[in-house]
Amino acid sequence: MTETIRSALFNRRMLICVFTGLASGMPLYVLLQLVPAWLRDEGVSLTEIGLFALVGVPYTWKFLWAPLMDRWVPPFLGRRRGWMVICQVALLLLIGLLGTLRPAESTWMIAWLAAAVAFFSASQDVALDAYRREILPDEELGLGNAIHVQAYRISSLVPGSLSLILADILPWSTVFWITSAFMILGIFMALLVTEPDSQLPEGTGLREALVAPFAEYVHRRGWSALLMVLAFMFLYKIGDNMATALATPFYLDMGFSMTQIGLVAKHAALWPAIFGGLLGGLIMVRLGINRALWLFGVVQVVSILGFAVLASNGPLVWLLALVISFEYLGVGMGTAAFTAFIARETSKTYAATQFALFTALAALPRTFANASTGFIVEQVGWVHFFLLCAILALPGMLLLLRVAPWTQAREPVTT
Repeated sequence: MTETIRSALFNRRMLICVFTGLASGMPLYVLLQLVPAWLRDEGVSLTEIGLFALVGVPYTWKFLWAPLMDRWVPPFLGRRRGWMVICQVALLLLIGLLGTLRPAESTWMIAWLAAAVAFFSASQDVALDAYRREILPDEELGLGNAIHVQAYRISSLVPGSLSLILADILPWSTVFWITSAFMILGIFMALLVTEPDSQLPEGTGLREALVAPFAEYVHRRGWSALLMVLAFMFLYKIGDNMATALATPFYLDMGFSMTQIGLVAKHAALWPAIFGGLLGGLIMVRLGINRALWLFGVVQVVSILGFAVLASNGPLVWLLALVISFEYLGVGMGTAAFTAFIARETSKTYAATQFALFTALAALPRTFANASTGFIVEQVGWVHFFLLCAILALPGMLLLLRVAPWTQAREPVTT
């Protein structure tokens, strides 16, 4: 067993998963952490900051253009790597340009630029997710996706920690260009890896591009299973997503400084999440994905309540570190199992389209539910808001009875 874990951990595919996670997480955390901190520092209201979550709509609709990315091959680097580089270069430029604007004078322009960042970030995810699905054998899906998710979280150190610390000493325009430069890591990764030897979907018409991926899943699993899986993907992370949607403005409202947030809050969240995700990947090797979803889901629900405790006690640095560490330990475990579940549900032939559909459903709470978080907080306060988030996490747990029963370990898809 020890040899199996060692061989699964230390191979080239796992290293690639590290870099896909870093490239995928960077632009998302710019939108989730850096932009809200920037807007709040410039005096934008919580309600307006909450509405900025709507710029993430491309994450929920990426399955519409994913079939085109499955079928159309760029004239350089191949089907997956070509799209990676196109999206990463666009992100490097767009993130840098964001900081050149002034929120008080260019709110709409900032919103459009942020939406463009979300579009190219979502498109990059389509290519990265499909690439990862194609290079990982089925027995490595759980661990490979766990490593990807933790690298994804490590990337938050740049926009969520380094950039906030730099914002105390440098102009915001400089901070955004420094942040955008880290996309170069993703570009190097795309240039150095090899293109997977994957099968192109048959046919070239619109029906084959848009309908075939969904028809394949319905034929394989049935309509009832499809609807249950989609509902589960929407609900499983909704409480967690809402609880952390306004994390940085919450810390600021509690009285913590930008430097404290960068040094304490972000590190207290990051490392437990990484440890939880890696531990979750190893647990999945032993228990399987279904049981991991049950165990980690319970931890995730309980850990959300820690934010209510923090909101009740004010700006205590030690409590901030403790509460966030426990909450993100649960987040790391839950996300690792959730991502592995999504990968297991996909067919390799239609990896980009099906993975995009499922992750888009998972992103819906982050986009639309999160848009209401600022309004809810201003109406009920932080404590009751976090209690509500914990309650909203329960329906997704109940759906596990149908989509991932504790006693059933469904075989992964290999077609």
